[in-house]
Amino acid sequence: MFDQEPIEWPDEVEILIDRLDSESAERALTRAERALIDVYETVPLLESNDGLHDFWQSGVDHQRIINSFDLIGAATLVDPLNASRWCETRSADRDDYSESESDYLATIEEELPAALDELVDHVMNFIEDELS
Repeated sequence: MFDQEPIEWPDEVEILIDRLDSESAERALTRAERALIDVYETVPLLESNDGLHDFWQSGVDHQRIINSFDLIGAATLVDPLNASRWCETRSADRDDYSESESDYLATIEEELPAALDELVDHVMNFIEDELS
């Protein structure tokens, strides 16, 4: 199974997310703002013990989330998300996967730690380029 250390978001990101959350009640967020919130809110799913399985079993709009990661420039996360799309149609219990499915998912999840390590840099660049 997958185990990832939680991302430490810079204060700038935390403050911006809080501001956007409060503003979203008063106005429609731009696509760039929504993408940032999507990424921020999805990271805990990817960091969980069941990583990609948890993502695909969650009730989020999967395609919008994948598009959000792509929009902020995190292609290294888009690829494993797309490669694991088949998890969406599997049992809610990861233990029900066949051995080959479990092995394949574990192989895909090997890419996640490095991709998540790069995510803060992608988010900071995105904020600077698109939201400043």
